[in-house]
Amino acid sequence: MRLSEHRYRTVASVGGPLLFVEGVVNCRMGEMVRIIYPDGTAVAGEVLKISGQTVLIQVFGETAGIDLGAEVIFSDAVRRAPLSRSMVGRVFNGSFEPIDGLPMFIPEQWGGVNGLPINPTARACPEEFIETGFTAIDTLNTLVKGQKLPIFSCAGLPSREVAAGILRNARLAGGGEFVVVFVALGLTHHDYSFYMDALQEMHTGFVAFVNRADEPVVERLLAPRFGLACAEYLAFSCGMDVLVVVTDITNYCDALREVSTAREELPGRRGYPGYMYSDLASLYERAGRIQGTAGSVTMLPVVTMPEDDITHPIPDLTGYITEGQIVLSRELHQRGVFPPVDVLPSLSRLMQRGIGPGHTRDDHRRIADALYRHYAKGRYVRGLEAVVGREGMVEADRVMLDFADAFEAEVIGQGEARRGIGASLDAGLALLKRFSLEPP
Repeated sequence: MRLSEHRYRTVASVGGPLLFVEGVVNCRMGEMVRIIYPDGTAVAGEVLKISGQTVLIQVFGETAGIDLGAEVIFSDAVRRAPLSRSMVGRVFNGSFEPIDGLPMFIPEQWGGVNGLPINPTARACPEEFIETGFTAIDTLNTLVKGQKLPIFSCAGLPSREVAAGILRNARLAGGGEFVVVFVALGLTHHDYSFYMDALQEMHTGFVAFVNRADEPVVERLLAPRFGLACAEYLAFSCGMDVLVVVTDITNYCDALREVSTAREELPGRRGYPGYMYSDLASLYERAGRIQGTAGSVTMLPVVTMPEDDITHPIPDLTGYITEGQIVLSRELHQRGVFPPVDVLPSLSRLMQRGIGPGHTRDDHRRIADALYRHYAKGRYVRGLEAVVGREGMVEADRVMLDFADAFEAEVIGQGEARRGIGASLDAGLALLKRFSLEPP
């Protein structure tokens, strides 16, 4: 701890959201600073790099108007987040400042923003079911507490409506304290209005961090970390089950690339920094459960795949870290199916931990397997239909074609209505019985 306040007027250069200060002694990585502009305006910053007596500072705000006469004050403290149960029901910006018109709450404690991954030996296996209200997820790609399950979307697909539906409908099937932490990054004005309306319709508690497209790009990197700091506090200090919905991780990675370019770092694939994998892992790996501790953090990030390319670095690296994926289909969307979830490439690797006796229903696994099996056959014979026509197919193949069409329209497609897990399984079982394809 320093006994005196260190102030410098030795700004050497300004590049985008970065500031270079020379002649600095006795500072540390991650130390928070306050930058006083010549007109008296103050913004916060953080030490990113120390090279001898030259320090690289990331500014959390606009750098327009700053010049070499600015004063930089070092705080001798790292960035921390104010935490309290009073966060629930509030909306903040990417700098953790309230934007809902209410005053800032009084924190009960302060927590680190960057957090730490859960010790692997202390992790409890994700289990127990979280109901999203969508049949395609609850029945066929079940989300369980402590899991990280991304939604892979493409430009023009209704990922925004799917995320809003999960915000409105997600809950614990078995009851208990449940909170949704919603992090929205790079929103346009239209998207901002849409999500504010969705938050008003929520039936569960929530904490929202909203970053608009015209706000500083550095806040786009901070907002998910503030959201996760809140989620960890509510989960592991208050014993709640927390679902973190982040939209859109692609905007986060684009902000990471922009800052990396300003820092003149060596680019990796498609211009993204080489450390993007470890940076994404530092977010995703904060989800989980801890042995002997109540509460859980579950993550549902939305990833918009640039150029519809699932091998793009963002979905590719996300897939390495997470436990499955929900894939939205352009073909189903063009047919008017909502939510347009393509269940064949979708996968929840931990589904088995959250279904069956004691979790959902005894026949959940058998119904899901039967739906997958017969729908996959229906998709396969669609290819044959394009070659030989429907009249040239045997009766059994025509039944599979009709089953696939009905499955997409009646089981996957449900419109805006919420379905509980019981109604979802009943809808799947009724369809199987109609086509005489009951599970054994």
